[in-house]
Amino acid sequence: MIDLERRSIVYLPGVGPKKAELLEKEIGVRSYADLLSFYPYKYIDRSRFYKISEIEGNMPYIQLKGRFQYFETVGEGRSKRLIGKFTDGTGVIDLVWFKGVNYILEKYKPGADFIVFGKPVAFGRVYNIPHPDIDPMSSIEQVASGLTPYYSTTEKMKKAFLNSRAIQNLVYTILNSLTDELADSLPEYLLKRVGMVSFKEAMYQIHFPDSTEKLRNAQTRLKFEELFYIQLNMLQTAGQRKLRIKGLVFSHVGSYFNTFYSDYLPFELTGAQKRVVREIRTDMGSGRQMNRLLQGDVGSGKTLVALLSMLLALDNGYQACMMAPTEILATQHFATVVGFLKDMDVKVALLTGSTRKKERERLLAQIAEGEIQILIGTHALIEDTVVFSSLGLAIIDEQHRFGVEQRSRLWKKNKQIPHVLVMTATPIPRTLAMTLYGDLDVSVIDELPPGRKPIKTVHRYDTNKKQLYDFLRKEIELGRQVYVVFPLIEGSEKLDYKDLEEGYEVFKDVFPEFTVSMVHGRMKAADKEAEMKRFISGEAHILLATTVIEVGVNVPNASVMVIESAERFGLSQLHQLRGRVGRGAEQSYCVLVSSYKLSNDTRKRLEIMVNSNDGFEIAEADLRLRGHGDLEGTRQSGEGIDLKIADLASDGQLLQYARDMAQMILAEDPDLTEERNLVLNQKLKKLFSNKINWGMIS
Repeated sequence: MIDLERRSIVYLPGVGPKKAELLEKEIGVRSYADLLSFYPYKYIDRSRFYKISEIEGNMPYIQLKGRFQYFETVGEGRSKRLIGKFTDGTGVIDLVWFKGVNYILEKYKPGADFIVFGKPVAFGRVYNIPHPDIDPMSSIEQVASGLTPYYSTTEKMKKAFLNSRAIQNLVYTILNSLTDELADSLPEYLLKRVGMVSFKEAMYQIHFPDSTEKLRNAQTRLKFEELFYIQLNMLQTAGQRKLRIKGLVFSHVGSYFNTFYSDYLPFELTGAQKRVVREIRTDMGSGRQMNRLLQGDVGSGKTLVALLSMLLALDNGYQACMMAPTEILATQHFATVVGFLKDMDVKVALLTGSTRKKERERLLAQIAEGEIQILIGTHALIEDTVVFSSLGLAIIDEQHRFGVEQRSRLWKKNKQIPHVLVMTATPIPRTLAMTLYGDLDVSVIDELPPGRKPIKTVHRYDTNKKQLYDFLRKEIELGRQVYVVFPLIEGSEKLDYKDLEEGYEVFKDVFPEFTVSMVHGRMKAADKEAEMKRFISGEAHILLATTVIEVGVNVPNASVMVIESAERFGLSQLHQLRGRVGRGAEQSYCVLVSSYKLSNDTRKRLEIMVNSNDGFEIAEADLRLRGHGDLEGTRQSGEGIDLKIADLASDGQLLQYARDMAQMILAEDPDLTEERNLVLNQKLKKLFSNKINWGMIS
């Protein structure tokens, strides 16, 4: 039996070394298996043949039967083109090519019958079809029997004559050459239970569907399998970790936790915070290593929950650390924790990239001796020089900003693996959380602290800036501060930098009586830090910035967030930015400024922002509008999510079903050693053997 994953497409008739190299480079196809799982992105019904005499304006793709009368070359230079006069007896239509002329003349001879497929384009009363698909009449059953698949291709592929039709032909060649090699990757008992078609049937119908219904059945089967294996891997990893990894037992709730809770807690915890603290206490006292994801919207009080967790570690004689993605955020966490603990005898330290050498050496010695009880910092925490005396709890804030490998280095800091709490203020849709973080226990803080007023969000067009400036002036005169954010888009930093610079000059002109600061990614770290401090201290009234302020900066006095060119941001990012205000007791505002020219999707995005403050609702909407691959920061290497056919935005029910089936199987056979599950065991090893298992921490 041929191993389809090891069988290189070099050996496939019609490919060869050059095309194989191109297919790998352009679409990541190396093997027979890769090509078979390179699924069509759309299907067009080609069962109908039109007559040339029927062609009229605004027609979709059409199909003709006929023959070439003759070819002629027209025009000079760039406008040079080949025209083939094509007739079916009812009329004549021009088929036009702007490149590949010699290939066309060689392949399609006058007098022979062909099938032509393409979109007619009108030039006055005359129609032509540019670059049509052409097939000999002998292939009518293959190409014109109903739903025809279309495959994504690139310009380089088209130049090498690897268009959609060519991909289809290669798939056809593979499927026709196989007899029994398409062995099923799901056991028979599971297929019967879920009532789905075989892998072989699904593979034929996804590429060459006999009907819409059979195509739908094939898609459902392949989506289910893709989601099922991700869930199976994740749930098995989590189960094995719980069985094999002993956790530190925090059996004691002592004076650190109790003193802080009874004497120094600045305000009553919300019901959600209390629930999450109980979940964490239970985890850390269970004898299992805690591996928990804490989700909480911006301003929900995650830092306080993290501090209470760290005090539990101290009560049990262990150190705790918290790692943040930026110096600004780490410094802010440090200031917050020190502020909370100012009257308690707890040794807290800050370690970042800019900690001076002498100070660093002193800190490292104190960490190793156990004198420092709580260490807060950036990536500097995972350097080899940082050695803990007894690390009991590692907290990772804004975890999506760290690669999984970076995060995993924290658990190597101890002979015994510490408890791990990863936190995010980016609400993760349920389906995405199940797929990316399905092996973690999840806690959600879904209430805001009392006294917080919901942020009022409005949408304004950039043609009416005077009204906006008047509003900002009133807010500043009331003693408030203002953020103004400009977009930063990959590949156009210079352009965006210019926008920011221009904006800075405008704001200085419009508000000469106030202090205006500016922060962007091209500034030196020290200069950026200095400008941020000016704003945090209240010296600066207006802060203009790129998205560098998206995460973590907490300025309770800032009551207005203006987002320029709001149409250039995704929903989750807009929500993150909006969360920079609303930290104090005063009414806060978010003003989304855009141009008039907006697509329907963009208009929907902005409407959702105006109508909702619920981060989870917004994240779900973002997933629907943009797809899982675009959700910022949620996709990391090594996480085993590479969806070829399933869609997390629309396949939520199927995902839940796949997870339920995986749970059922693992409950009966955790290690998948029963004979009936050997196919699952082998497939898992194939799928995930080349992926590093970061399940220990992430």
